[in-house]
Amino acid sequence: MNLPPDKHINISHQAMQAFVSQLGQKVGLPTDKADLLAEILVTNDLRGVFSHGSTQMATYARLLRDGVLNNQPNVHVAKETPVSVLVDGDGGLGYFASHTATQLMIEKAKAQGIAVALTRNHGHFGAAGIYSRMTLPHDLLCYVTSGHQLQLQAGQPIFDAAGGSPMSFSAPAEEEESIVVDFGAMHDLYASSPYRDAIAKLAPGSVFRAIGMGAICQSWGGFLAGVPLDTARAKRTFAGANQGSLVIAFRIDLFIDTQQFKHEVDEYVRRVRSLTPLAGFDESFLRGGVEAARMKRFQQEGIPVGPEHQQRLEGIAQELGMKVPW
Repeated sequence: MNLPPDKHINISHQAMQAFVSQLGQKVGLPTDKADLLAEILVTNDLRGVFSHGSTQMATYARLLRDGVLNNQPNVHVAKETPVSVLVDGDGGLGYFASHTATQLMIEKAKAQGIAVALTRNHGHFGAAGIYSRMTLPHDLLCYVTSGHQLQLQAGQPIFDAAGGSPMSFSAPAEEEESIVVDFGAMHDLYASSPYRDAIAKLAPGSVFRAIGMGAICQSWGGFLAGVPLDTARAKRTFAGANQGSLVIAFRIDLFIDTQQFKHEVDEYVRRVRSLTPLAGFDESFLRGGVEAARMKRFQQEGIPVGPEHQQRLEGIAQELGMKVPW
């Protein structure tokens, strides 16, 4: 789970966004792409999704600087129909291909009722919720996933079958905060989790469900995007371009009046807030609610940047001869 760090310094989102953009430009990204990446990552910081926020720029900057990913990608449409679009990321970060594909897909879904976007040949695309949130202002329901290169070998634990990819679903509200579910299919079941064996013993059904969701991430977001099961069959100009993504959206009014639907979501969100929260938590939220509340607070107070977050950004700034905004 993403929780605000106990020890931190507060950095304004404007300062952090300018810094992240400068990092991107320093390693060769065009200004428009560096600005887009900075906006996306810092928005995640503001929502409290720190794992997929500006801390990731330390990794991205090195991959771009060292040529593992393309810092000047020609993101382009490779195939298109009235209800689908395939966008090639040309070896760059996945944000650029997935953002472009989602924008194109939204217009197709508005016109045709339903549409799907697939991206290929790129690196990490970040949090899946980035793209499911893009559809909310357009009265669309959305599903997002991605897949990446697996390296399965005989004898590995069954957990490895699922990879580590995410899923996101969204549903717009009218007055309340929209529902945005964004999660890693194998959350709490990674090799680094101290609870994995206990969860497998106490709730094997939960493990099998997680592996099943991971299989959909890999097949829909990976295989469909041309990411092969075997590394030896992968043909890549840029070694880090080992991922794909899928975004599907459809109009609410195909089935029910849009305002009626959003009214029900509003009431649902309000009703949930009246429920007894989970032990250890102060309030009850549907997913998307706590992130929206954090965003309002962090926009005023600044982004809470913990020690590890500081160290990661200080390290890459020093390597690139830059100063951090604190």
